Amino acid sequence: MSLSDCIRNDVVTASPEGSVEDIAQLMDLRNVGSVIITRNERPVGIVTDRDLVIRVTARDKDPKFTSISDIMTRDPLVIREEDSISDVMSCVREMKVRRLPVVDENECLVGIVSLDDVVSELVEEMNAVNAVISSRCQVRCRNIFFVL
Repeated sequence: MSLSDCIRNDVVTASPEGSVEDIAQLMDLRNVGSVIITRNERPVGIVTDRDLVIRVTARDKDPKFTSISDIMTRDPLVIREEDSISDVMSCVREMKVRRLPVVDENECLVGIVSLDDVVSELVEEMNAVNAVISSRCQVRCRNIFFVL
């Protein structure tokens, strides 16, 4: 399994100039928990549903008049297309993030990878391994049974 199996290319993006209300509505419309903030196709920030709660609601800010750039996490940690799943997991552990924008060699956004996507792929891989082991065990057991 490679990192490309975990990358989602349908990334929801927004400009840093919009309002928090705009981004909250976008997240609701697209049913996502994060939006990558871009400028010239490069990630300059990220806003998560948690950011909306902590940086807007908990601080009693008006979403209509609060700018995305005021609440976004600036300069998000990014991962490159050629990086490994191990690299992603290291970033997730060390930086305590769940979502990483994926960039190409020009630093342009090409996708997003989330901890949930990686875990889902790993579970599928483990299920495939389990199926192989189970089928081999059944074949061996049948052969032993017939040999006896």
